[in-house]
Amino acid sequence: MLNLERHTKILELIGERGKVEVSELSRLFRISEVTIRNDLKDLHKRGLVRRAHGGAVRVETVSVDASLQVKALQRADEKQRIGAAAAALIKDGDSIILDSGTTTQQIARQIKGRKDLTVITNGINVAMELLGANDIRLVLLGGMVRQNSYSAVGHFTEDMLRQLSADKLFLAVDAFDLDFGLSTPNPEESKVNQAMVQIAREKILVADSSKFGKRSLSRIVPLSVIDKIITDDSLAEDIKAELRARGVELTLV
Repeated sequence: MLNLERHTKILELIGERGKVEVSELSRLFRISEVTIRNDLKDLHKRGLVRRAHGGAVRVETVSVDASLQVKALQRADEKQRIGAAAAALIKDGDSIILDSGTTTQQIARQIKGRKDLTVITNGINVAMELLGANDIRLVLLGGMVRQNSYSAVGHFTEDMLRQLSADKLFLAVDAFDLDFGLSTPNPEESKVNQAMVQIAREKILVADSSKFGKRSLSRIVPLSVIDKIITDDSLAEDIKAELRARGVELTLV
């Protein structure tokens, strides 16, 4: 069997089952496990599968841009814990950026009592959370408002960001893949996120474990740009190991 035929069959099996094991494929194709590992490595590099311990799994794609109301109901406990851990990194006097989203809204809920804090955000939900906090200087970015995410996007938003700077960025995403990086279904949102990355000294990913091992339409930045990751303790072991091997500071809550 030619490599192309074998690769096609492997992809069909992963599509049907969600995962395959090296030993099983070795028996099926009657070739060495070394050859199968090389096949999976090649498919992984092409973004067609994700390597896992003893085999490979299907790469999930996030194509639906869910509404803020729907997202608020998903993994609520995990987001609350992530928000608390992220808030613990914020000191009085800091300038921070909170991306739009339900995880960053949890961070906002945890920092209302901080002193001399500057918060930059494109999220209307995040801004509403912080209204009335006396010692927080709130910078709400302007632009076209996306109805399903309550976020401002577009060149006005990006231009405002280029005039600012921040100590820390807390970035929530729809998908994260070790090789593709951070991504979102909306290209306009990704451009705003990229502008945020450019003006922040420290970049922190805040995302629950369901977002890992997935890709979406528009890449924001590669993993190498991120300084820290805060997620929940249900993160897959192979992803944990790979992140730590790449020197990423990982906090599990």
